[in-house]
Amino acid sequence: MNENEKKKDIAETLRRAERFQVTLIGEGIIVGGLAGFVVLLYRLLLENAGRWLNAILDLIAGKPLWIAGWFGILILLAFLVAKLVDWEPLISGSGIPQLEGEMVGRIRQTWWRVLAAKFAGGFLCILGGLALGREGPSIQLGAMAGKGVSRYLDRGRTEERYLLTCGASAGLAAAFHAPLAGVMFAMEEVHRNFSAAVLLCAMSSALTADFLCTAVLGTDSVFRFTLTEALPPEYYGFLVALGVVLGLLGVFYNWFTLKVQALYSKIPRAGTMGKLLIPFLAAGVLGLAAPELLGAGHSLVEDLTAGGMAVGTMAFLLAGRFLFSAVSFGSGAPGGIFFPLLIIGAFIGGIFTWTGHVLFGLDMLYLNNFVLLAMAGYFTAIVRAPLTGIILIFEMTGTVSQLFSLGVVSICAYIVATLLHSEPIYESLLGNLLKRRGEHVPRGAGEKILQEFPVMQGSAAADHLVSEVEWPKNCLLVSVKRGERELLPRGTTRLLPGDSIVVLSGEYEGADVAGQMDRICGEQMQAHFFE
Repeated sequence: MNENEKKKDIAETLRRAERFQVTLIGEGIIVGGLAGFVVLLYRLLLENAGRWLNAILDLIAGKPLWIAGWFGILILLAFLVAKLVDWEPLISGSGIPQLEGEMVGRIRQTWWRVLAAKFAGGFLCILGGLALGREGPSIQLGAMAGKGVSRYLDRGRTEERYLLTCGASAGLAAAFHAPLAGVMFAMEEVHRNFSAAVLLCAMSSALTADFLCTAVLGTDSVFRFTLTEALPPEYYGFLVALGVVLGLLGVFYNWFTLKVQALYSKIPRAGTMGKLLIPFLAAGVLGLAAPELLGAGHSLVEDLTAGGMAVGTMAFLLAGRFLFSAVSFGSGAPGGIFFPLLIIGAFIGGIFTWTGHVLFGLDMLYLNNFVLLAMAGYFTAIVRAPLTGIILIFEMTGTVSQLFSLGVVSICAYIVATLLHSEPIYESLLGNLLKRRGEHVPRGAGEKILQEFPVMQGSAAADHLVSEVEWPKNCLLVSVKRGERELLPRGTTRLLPGDSIVVLSGEYEGADVAGQMDRICGEQMQAHFFE
């Protein structure tokens, strides 16, 4: 521990905790403004990259020499991206696993290097036509903006983890005009804590970023299509069937994505450049044969929901997007899978509707309903974040009339994926990343961090004295928050449902402490339910 880290000792951490929530709101606004600005620039640059790509493909059509020149440019793009990835390996892929690794103390990202390299790398990949999304990079860029603010303000690891969460929330909000989904994703997937402090600072950050993007880009939702009618009750059986199908296909998506990533790692002596050449050259071929498979694929959903697309076309686009997205992502190119998997989910919904129409008389009038439902359910099966999926689809489509249907499909997809023991994709990707890097938990405890855990009804801690609970050995109970009051925990303090317990632990022990505290404060009820 260096001199700066020594200054952020237990006393300093506890002292700042007294005004923690108010401080975090202000810092969340600062992070939201900076992250929103960065992601706004990134989003504008990627949109221009997509337009430039289409213009290039139109320009070279039917001109052999120009086509050869374009393939030369694609090789150059692969070379430049490879140099960026070699310079800063943590820009590879989505960026969300890297952030999760940082949150548990397993990875340390150099914020300014990641910002610069991810920004440039993501632009070059979209210009080359790779089927990657902007959401993962936007979340990583936002988080690195938060880390930059933390370092500038000289904050300790407790606050830095909150500012990383704020940045991630702002990044998703700015990428998709979806502030509520940004907040939910930050709590559900990044911070994994639903405390008031996380909610307030993440919300402040997301709203600030969304306001900035709205001022520049307007209020239009990402997808613009309408639902003619709400799904009638006699079609509710299709919801369960769709959820089961999405759960199965989500498990296959996770397996296939990891398999392609493993195949890339077995290419002998390929190096970063050799791996990246594969998707860039494939993009060149597809640009001549099937340009609709290139890029993020935003327009494909609007074409699908406009009606009239043949089932053969839907099947072709589904298979093509699925394969090329896996080839693009598995290479380690800087880009996400978040948006591409939503596109794939939309086409699953389209084919499901057509199949239901042929076999069971399902009215094609409800095509858009099932497209929307499939996007949320497929996301849930893969990422295992159902609340984020539901809220994200609300905000991206501007449609709020399908809550019941979204809930049924998402829950069914979640249950199927869980019963098949499919690990959430970002956890799997983080495991692979740590394995490749040979990362180990550093010796010692690192800086001290505070974590907050709500006491759930029926949990092991609820309605028990502090002295009756077997707490993790490597943490200290700091306080018990009960409404607006803050209690000093004693052996005779009785814990009630709705209380929040604040614990102090070492930075590198934080993940283990969090897992044990979740079991003590939240999961006992679930165990009783399944018993």
